[in-house]
Amino acid sequence: MQTWAKGIFFLVLASFASVYVIAGSPLALVVLGAQVLFARRRSWWLIAVQAVAAYGSVFAFGSSVGILGFVAGSLLLTRLWPLALAVAGSAALLGPPDPVITMVLVGLVIYGLATMVDRIDEVTAARLSLAMTAAAEERLRIAAELNQSLGSALDTIATSARAGSPDVETARRSLSAARSAAVGYRAMSLGPEVTTAKAMLVSAGVSTEVRMRHAEPLGPAGALLAAVLREAVTEIVRRRAATRCVIETVTDDDTVRLSIAHDGTRSAADESLADLPAQVAAAGGTLTTGIDTAAQVVVEVTLPATRLPDTPAPSTRLSTALLAVVLVGFSAKGLLLAGSWWPAPLLLVIIVMHLRSVEGRHMTALAVMAVLTLAPIPLFGQAWLGTAGFLAGPLLLAFRLRVAVPLVAAVMAVVTVAGVLIGLPYPLVVNYTVSTLVTGLVLYGLFTLARLDRELSAARDGLARSVVVAERLRAARDLHDLLGHTLAAILLKSELARRLEPEPARAELDDVLAMTEQAMNDLRTISGERGKLSLTGEADSARSVLAAAGIEVSVELGHGTLGADVETALGAVLREAVTNVLRHSSARHCAIGTTERDGEVRLAVRNDGAQAKPIRRGSAGMGNLTTRLAELDGRLDLAREGEWFELAATVPTRSWVPA
Repeated sequence: MQTWAKGIFFLVLASFASVYVIAGSPLALVVLGAQVLFARRRSWWLIAVQAVAAYGSVFAFGSSVGILGFVAGSLLLTRLWPLALAVAGSAALLGPPDPVITMVLVGLVIYGLATMVDRIDEVTAARLSLAMTAAAEERLRIAAELNQSLGSALDTIATSARAGSPDVETARRSLSAARSAAVGYRAMSLGPEVTTAKAMLVSAGVSTEVRMRHAEPLGPAGALLAAVLREAVTEIVRRRAATRCVIETVTDDDTVRLSIAHDGTRSAADESLADLPAQVAAAGGTLTTGIDTAAQVVVEVTLPATRLPDTPAPSTRLSTALLAVVLVGFSAKGLLLAGSWWPAPLLLVIIVMHLRSVEGRHMTALAVMAVLTLAPIPLFGQAWLGTAGFLAGPLLLAFRLRVAVPLVAAVMAVVTVAGVLIGLPYPLVVNYTVSTLVTGLVLYGLFTLARLDRELSAARDGLARSVVVAERLRAARDLHDLLGHTLAAILLKSELARRLEPEPARAELDDVLAMTEQAMNDLRTISGERGKLSLTGEADSARSVLAAAGIEVSVELGHGTLGADVETALGAVLREAVTNVLRHSSARHCAIGTTERDGEVRLAVRNDGAQAKPIRRGSAGMGNLTTRLAELDGRLDLAREGEWFELAATVPTRSWVPA
């Protein structure tokens, strides 16, 4: 894109210089060469060379003073910009008003195009640094939010434990706050939910296609979209009638739309989706189910999207201002040549039309522009020939080059024929014909470079937003998998200590103090200080927590040395598994074990007392673990046999990174 931008700039420069070369000044090539070199390296001696060549062209070859615009444009790009006024003054002394206006326009266009090329280079170079800055700022913001809500609560819990008084209520509020924060962070993106949904469907034998075309962060809409997706996919898996499913997201204007289409059978659950229709309606959206033309069941939800404020890029404002100056300048040249104000109303209409609809394929506007630029030629004669360039620019912007080039050539041919019929000298006819192309290229260059800048700026901002979303999703996973488990264990130990006699309660409160320290470490990890978990340490912690809940525990660890990322991921899996044993079962026995085989390490947590209801692979915890393991090319397996439930995580050895 940078190469394309510089190519456009050099093309406009060449078109400017060609006018003076055709007029008989070989020094115009020196001026052009110095300008090209100056665009690459801003050196004062290049301006000196350019000035000597430009003034030499005026005095030695009788060139128009318009060529001095190259010198003025270069000066405007440096700290010597006041000297551009002196160049303009000298042009006014050496030539009539018409070429002086040309000189001013050339200088401003060179300044504007060079400035936009510089900005495109800056935006391209700053993309990664901006993304890194955005990530750092987001970590600080997350740290401030969590330290305010959870840091002080953990201090309170620790203080109470040291005093021999378990603070059960603060522990309960902390756990609730951590879960709420995780839900809020997770709602920023639909990506993890889509990944989990696809994993559920594929494991159920449903061929799944995902088309994600929505803009993130989603804001408040994210949680509702995730809930609808989770409920719809769970129903598809439960009914086991579908063989194919398409999940699609699209951002349209001020809304974001999610659709889930499958070839299974429609059910009452499809229509009700629990209380989600009411929640969607309360959020200002719509939730519908139906059958499409391909006989597929479609669940579709549309919600208001979070729109970021549209701030015009500096290049857009600059290109619009330069366009206005160019249009007014060329119009002034035409009025001077006509010696009358009669063409002014038509010129004003052309200027307004350009400023309102110069970009895009506005066919009606182009047709009107063609009439306004070509039809008055018989009426105003030579004074109106210069306006043909106002049509060439929009043609280059509106059509692909294979269509635009012949159309611009046709406009130039019209100018040539009109000039001959009017009786102008042939050199002047050539000048008007070439000027038509030059004006068109100037308009094309101004708006094409502005568009490139906008696209790069949007890509840069999109990268920064995606990094912010990634940081929030990481915080959500760690809140749920790391801190959530520790806070749940603190709550369990605090409740146990409250029911025991002082002596045994003291031992439980000592555990609470140790867990509080672990929670503070988890909080620092979530805030961006990269920490790692010890699988052996997590197994010891799991044994202690499960035993405190009256569950018989056996631990057999058969793995060797693991990389830091693998050990941290499996440690998070073990925490989530233990949390599920405590929350979703009435277990009496639990077995924790690791094995190595065929280049893979496998962690399995097996417990009895499992609840007799369907396995929910789409829950937040399972979704987090699926994402963590997928990053290491691993997998998560859930199985139930009678009252026994097993959660197993397998990671290939090739994803290990030695600690």
